Amino acid sequence: MEYMLKVENLSKSFTIHNLGKHIKASQDININLKEGEFIGITGRSGSGKSTILKCIYRTYLPEKGNIWYNSKKFGNVNISAIDERRMVYLRKHEIGYVSQFLNVMPRTTAKEIVEQAVLEMGHTKEYAAEEAVKMLSHFELDYELWDSYPNTFSGGEKLRLNIARAMVKHPRLLLLDEPTASLDDASKEKVRVLIEQLKREGTTMIGIFHDIDFMTGLCDRKYNMQAGKFV
Repeated sequence: MEYMLKVENLSKSFTIHNLGKHIKASQDININLKEGEFIGITGRSGSGKSTILKCIYRTYLPEKGNIWYNSKKFGNVNISAIDERRMVYLRKHEIGYVSQFLNVMPRTTAKEIVEQAVLEMGHTKEYAAEEAVKMLSHFELDYELWDSYPNTFSGGEKLRLNIARAMVKHPRLLLLDEPTASLDDASKEKVRVLIEQLKREGTTMIGIFHDIDFMTGLCDRKYNMQAGKFV
């Protein structure tokens, strides 16, 4: 099979009933992504970039179009139509998602969050603990924060933890939604190093970036979005 991910004529819109508005978020999107490729998407806020990633991760159900994904376990599946049980499996084992926002169970420490991601993949507790230490050290999250709850963290600290949790799994497909939005230059470089490592390992990636400089030399292809369409 030539592709890891094939998005065909994807469209998604939203109706805001109390305002009587119908917003076309993403229209007729087509992407063909080979294994190990990394494409970048740029565009203004509200142009529909995140909607594409959320449809691929199935947080949103597309209105029309197909999202074909070449799964290691299930073979070629249409994410637009796959049952929930298999989609949950794909999120746990094959498809990673990094957003600007950290959604975690309350009263779970930073280290436990990263360890849980590794345990979900079927690894031992010892291996999960080792990988969590490596990842938290890489992102230079203060050692005192490892056993703290993330609701006390700054925006940048939460984002670093979110990236660590997704990348520690070494997913087959990784969706990056503004992964450097609130990071300083040193932290951005840490993200870049890990993206380059994942690329070498063969991870397929789609990333949304406002920071054009960050994309230089990373992306195999770039798309720009305006008003819900690639231009």
